[in-house]
Amino acid sequence: MSAINPADASDVLSKFKLDQQQTKSGNELGKNEFMELMIAQLKNQNPLEPQDNGEFISQLAQFSSLEEMQGLSGSVDDVANQFRSTQALQASAMVGRSVLAPSSVGILGADGEISGNVEVPASTSGLRISIENPSGERVRQIDMGSQQAGVTGFSWDGKDGNGNSLPPGPYKVVAEASYPEGPEQLGTMMSANVDSVSLGKGGSITLNLAGMGSIALSEVEQIN
Repeated sequence: MSAINPADASDVLSKFKLDQQQTKSGNELGKNEFMELMIAQLKNQNPLEPQDNGEFISQLAQFSSLEEMQGLSGSVDDVANQFRSTQALQASAMVGRSVLAPSSVGILGADGEISGNVEVPASTSGLRISIENPSGERVRQIDMGSQQAGVTGFSWDGKDGNGNSLPPGPYKVVAEASYPEGPEQLGTMMSANVDSVSLGKGGSITLNLAGMGSIALSEVEQIN
């Protein structure tokens, strides 16, 4: 019967782990293999030169650490799964609700109104909201007057300058502020309904908005 000297125990353990990694396509030494190796060491040790207690305790500590790491990994996976489930539940509750998201296109629906926000970077003497149809023609201009810096809400009743109701569909919204150095076009955030929600592999949430396409939940400015 061959003996395993205490001084060589660490080398044997390292070699065994390396062999396992090579034969298991990169997997680490499992707890079952670890225990089998320790039992083999005890069975094959030289009775005249038994394994050093410190070496044995060190290997037990390694085994204990392995058990703890596997338990921690399982706990982290459980928490991650619960988090994803909570995200899915919250996301599903958003279907049918209205959100504000960065866009220059508003959808005129059956209610005959488009609403949104515009962020004014600095006080302006005049803020104008222009509405353009799909052909690029301006069908309405709304004079918002002077505005302080900050977020300003606006709405369009779906009618042209003559009071005629326009057909439903997408309309471009252009916000422009007057400053001493000249007019400045500002970004707009439009209101849209959430048709459906998609969950990505990494837990990311994508909202599919009516007439506006898909956007990440992180891009939403407000949920109504």
